[in-house]
Amino acid sequence: MTGSTAGIQLRTRQRWLGDAVELVSSMRFAISLLTLIAIASVIGTVMKQNEPMPNYVNQFGPFWFEVFNKLGLYAVYSAWWFLLIMGFLVLSTSLCIARNAPKMLRDVKSWRDNVREQSLRNFHHKAEWRIAGAPAQAAAVLARQVAGRGYKVKLVDKDGSTLLAAKQGAANKWGYIFAHAAIVIICLGGLLDSDLPIRFQQWFYGKQAFAGNGIISQIPDRYRLGIGNPTFRGNTMIPEGSTSSTAIIPQQDGVMIQDLPFSIHLKRFIIEFYSTGMPKLFASEVVVRDHETGHETAATIKVNEPLIYKNVAIYQSSFEDGGSKLKLVGYPMRGAGNGHFDFAGEVSGSTPLPQGMGDYTVEWSGFRPFNVENMNTAGSAAGSGSTSGDARAVNVGKSVNSGFMGNLDKHLGSSAKSVNTKDFKNVGPSVQYKLRDKTGQAREYFNYMQSLQIDGAYVFLAGMREQPDQPFRYLRIPADDNDSVVEWMRLRAALANPALRQEAARRYARQAISSGREAPAALREQLQQSAQRGLDIFAGDGKVSGFIAVTRFLEKLPAAEQEKAADIFMKILNGSMWELWQAARAADGLEPVKSDEAHGKYLQLAINALADAAFYPAPVFLQLTSFTEIKASVLQVTRSPGKKVVYLGCLFLVLGVFAMLYIRERRLWIWLKPDADGAGSQALMAMSTQRKTLDFEKEFEQMKARLTGTNGSAS
Repeated sequence: MTGSTAGIQLRTRQRWLGDAVELVSSMRFAISLLTLIAIASVIGTVMKQNEPMPNYVNQFGPFWFEVFNKLGLYAVYSAWWFLLIMGFLVLSTSLCIARNAPKMLRDVKSWRDNVREQSLRNFHHKAEWRIAGAPAQAAAVLARQVAGRGYKVKLVDKDGSTLLAAKQGAANKWGYIFAHAAIVIICLGGLLDSDLPIRFQQWFYGKQAFAGNGIISQIPDRYRLGIGNPTFRGNTMIPEGSTSSTAIIPQQDGVMIQDLPFSIHLKRFIIEFYSTGMPKLFASEVVVRDHETGHETAATIKVNEPLIYKNVAIYQSSFEDGGSKLKLVGYPMRGAGNGHFDFAGEVSGSTPLPQGMGDYTVEWSGFRPFNVENMNTAGSAAGSGSTSGDARAVNVGKSVNSGFMGNLDKHLGSSAKSVNTKDFKNVGPSVQYKLRDKTGQAREYFNYMQSLQIDGAYVFLAGMREQPDQPFRYLRIPADDNDSVVEWMRLRAALANPALRQEAARRYARQAISSGREAPAALREQLQQSAQRGLDIFAGDGKVSGFIAVTRFLEKLPAAEQEKAADIFMKILNGSMWELWQAARAADGLEPVKSDEAHGKYLQLAINALADAAFYPAPVFLQLTSFTEIKASVLQVTRSPGKKVVYLGCLFLVLGVFAMLYIRERRLWIWLKPDADGAGSQALMAMSTQRKTLDFEKEFEQMKARLTGTNGSAS
């Protein structure tokens, strides 16, 4: 009983193993795997791969970020489940080849000469006729005719009868073998070029991803991959005049340092642009120095023209700033201070703000020596509507909401609006930086160095965004007579100064009532208080300011009185702002500006910018004054031994598809037996093919006519 039970268990295990092998090697299993790979490829194409994790948090939110992160969708092609599917596909196809290839090869060699006469009569494509001569003699004649059609022929004696077996296109079976082998080879090449070798080093050699900051040469060995690493794909950024002998391989939880068997010295970076601002050419003039021999090789690396050195391909990937030196002037954006200070920084570095500006650090993230923008901004406005030459006038809409809030989004416009008509122009250098406070929170800023002409007026654009995936919103600071922001900064500081606001209200009341006879003191006092109240409301209470504060004030009035009150309020405010400007200039020992159309338009733009400044939360405005540009080239360094394996797989795939589609296997048999009277032979022909097509029907008819037309008549 014990032996019987053990035998049953053994047969059960064998049957279970056989069923498992049959399932894994079946076509339905392989098609299911290919479907999963296709779905994963679609995800990897639609979703950007290997982006910084904060980008995914901003795009999908905290909940879905965690879900997608657990599924490995941010690096699909290196996810464990994707590699597992690829491994199963290799296993499935390999088992399929192992099970079917021997049978196919035996079939290629087989003549199938064990057929019987009766089985040939059951074929759909058959013919019978009488032929002169004994079966052996007739078979020799027919063999020459069949061979003349490109068939291989074999004659077999069948107990007084003769069988002629012929075949053509048996190499068709190789097509199936090549096509299936191609899938295995391509998948193996893909796995070889994936990060699977790096993962093996992490699993078995203790390699880790580096998530901190530090000098590359001082990073410990456990975060580095040796020059013997069989496959890698990393980037190295090299400023002009600098040298690099390592590449950075991004990982989900940090980076790994790949040591190279050579060093790359960047002599010069070359970049050319189209008129639209798109790069036309960028290339790197480099010198590669071999660590082993010391031999130096000079080369120029261009896009799609890589340098291959020691089986490592060096591609021109992109370009960055290499640490340009920047000089700026800082203007306070808070409080009543009207000073300025010199400031300096280096791209990719950080600089703390001076004492008194708050506990902030400036992180310099980018610099562009020129920006090509579409300057055709018809229909946009920093302040909608025309302006009067009178500096005390202001245009308002039919209602408070449409006049102020309805146009507020136009004040924070883009620096380059997209319209049908393009007017590309180089608008000069720009600087990009982050202001990070002591809690670690940061906002990003983008400021142009030069003023831009928008809607007929020159303004300085100061961009700001709170998240990396958001577009920049721009504050438009009008350029003064000296093409600077000095006058606007003076007006901003004056608006924040209660004493100057009071002086401006007094000057406005005196200017507004300037007839020949003395005006009543009560009227003058009332007008002064109105002007003072308007300036105070516009200056804000620290939470709400600008046009929003004005709107909220007017909304407290009866609806029937709002339009008239808005018109009066804005006239008083605009006149008071003019006097505030003059009072600020007088306090600084300067002459008053001339009241003309140009200065009236400037004041309108300045008021709009002061209102929009509430949406520019920065303690300072940093204006670029000079720079020393240092360019850097970003090179992609790859070692991909699987590339040649994939090429071999592609060759096999082409051969396999060609063999399956264009090589048609055909089999032909002719059974020859003596006639009853012994004067001749009776011939029975049958043909078969894997795919019955019109070409095969035609070939059968031609073969039948060739064999029967000369030697006898078909029955």
